Amino acid sequence: MLDSTRERTEGARHTSWMGIPNLLTLLRIGLVPIFVLVFYLPFKSAHIATAAIFALAAVTDWLDGFLARKLGQVSALGAFLDPVADKLMVAVALVLLVQTHPTAWFALPAAVIVGREIIISGLREWMAEIGKRTSVAVSIMGKFKTGSQMLALILLLYREPIAGLPITAIGFVLLYLAAGLTLWSMVIYLRAAWPGLVSK
Repeated sequence: MLDSTRERTEGARHTSWMGIPNLLTLLRIGLVPIFVLVFYLPFKSAHIATAAIFALAAVTDWLDGFLARKLGQVSALGAFLDPVADKLMVAVALVLLVQTHPTAWFALPAAVIVGREIIISGLREWMAEIGKRTSVAVSIMGKFKTGSQMLALILLLYREPIAGLPITAIGFVLLYLAAGLTLWSMVIYLRAAWPGLVSK
């Protein structure tokens, strides 16, 4: 979720901001307060609904990037909003899940994931200021990180056993995998940006 649309091709045609990809991104942002509200509803199936909302957000994240490339509907607003929407939904989901599982073992990978996003966002902003934005372009590791992260959060939000499988335990393992990939991808970004960081 967090890195998909940054790989849009440089040769894509820029269009007005009111395109389908941007509408999907705005939808994803609009889902955040609904996601929080449904999470706290006193209904037995509320957790299933929150998992469905998060899954819908994950699908729109992939879809808006795909459509932006396919239709050539790239815009400055979309490039700004897409990663913001991704980080917002993931961060909110992690905060809610840490409240549900208030242990150090859960808070640790959550802190790693959120902390990484803060560091990389700051790094990208700084590199853009010095004209080296492409030095920290999205990597394949970021894609694996995003996939495991999204699946982990969906399972943890759903939490009901499926065919006898311990969904919460599987989600917990995947969350640690996502945290490990998060650190790995951060190292890749930092290595790419290091020459600029230490240059005089």
